[in-house]
Amino acid sequence: MNRLKNKVSIITGGASGIGEAISKIFFEEGSKVCVIDNNLEKLKSLEKKINSNSNLITFNFDVSDEEKWKNCVSTTLRKWKKIDVLVNNAGMSLRSNFEEMKKNEWDKVFSVNSTAVMLGTQNVISNMKQNRSGSIINVSSIFGLIGSARSSTAYHASKGSSRIFTKTIAAQYGKYNIRSNSIHPGFTDTPMTEDIHSIDEVRNERLAMTPMGRLGTPEDIAYGALYLASDESSWVTGSELVIDGGETCW
Repeated sequence: MNRLKNKVSIITGGASGIGEAISKIFFEEGSKVCVIDNNLEKLKSLEKKINSNSNLITFNFDVSDEEKWKNCVSTTLRKWKKIDVLVNNAGMSLRSNFEEMKKNEWDKVFSVNSTAVMLGTQNVISNMKQNRSGSIINVSSIFGLIGSARSSTAYHASKGSSRIFTKTIAAQYGKYNIRSNSIHPGFTDTPMTEDIHSIDEVRNERLAMTPMGRLGTPEDIAYGALYLASDESSWVTGSELVIDGGETCW
């Protein structure tokens, strides 16, 4: 229960779905946790579940807000003096046909799935350089690796952007002992996918596409994040951790 003992972690989208599972597991494994989420009600619920006045702080803001990022990171540093782990997990999808999609819809998806990943990384990187240590974990998607007939072009493109950004940070900051890796979940049951997974046709189609015969759980993904956050992965950087029940094996 001490794989992250004495570490300080920031987790975006950390009060729901995959992010909530990551927040809980990191806390259980000894990390001090800063959780960012744009849903205040879910943040308050998480606070009750974790129930720690000293090892948890929460922030309610949209991760595409640059000024809020600066305040969050400075507050975390004042409280805990360092940042060891950043998990850029916050994400959004888009149920829109490509030909009908509006530019502002494309921009919004990119602001959360791509630009916010840059903002989070940019705001923690100087402290990680100073400490000559850090793990940046970007939750992308299998759809940042491959195309699909159903998911939106904006989602694919933004998650692919996160993937290449991850590798570039790994290449540029490895000399400071800062690691940067991406996680690529397959079809996972989360609040974000509840609407589409509740459609029998879609759920059955996705089950048929997954060799292991079940959809993922938030915990399946969270344990991958735990590995990348821990010192067990001290020589792992620039990698793509695919957690998809075998879907991309086809």
